[in-house]
Amino acid sequence: MSLRSNALAVETSNAAEIFTANCAGCHINGGNIVRRGKNLKQKALKKYQMDSVDAIANLVENGKNAMPAYKDRLSNQEIIDVAAYVLNQAEKGWN
Repeated sequence: MSLRSNALAVETSNAAEIFTANCAGCHINGGNIVRRGKNLKQKALKKYQMDSVDAIANLVENGKNAMPAYKDRLSNQEIIDVAAYVLNQAEKGWN
């Protein structure tokens, strides 16, 4: 998926549902039950250069290491929406 051009992704009302259904099993409240340090908190996202919609969407789409790819499970828009949701939640401290 090539983004996401220069358009900003807009979080949709179902992004939280997408996250809950597909991501929360390993990333509940922004954590990571598989690799503790590779969580979705703002500090970790910055450390691993995952602090943009593009970077997160690419990871969700293609997977990496223990994280599976979601390109065959989620639409392009759902991937962008959940990436925007993750960034938004990280900025709010997952509260």
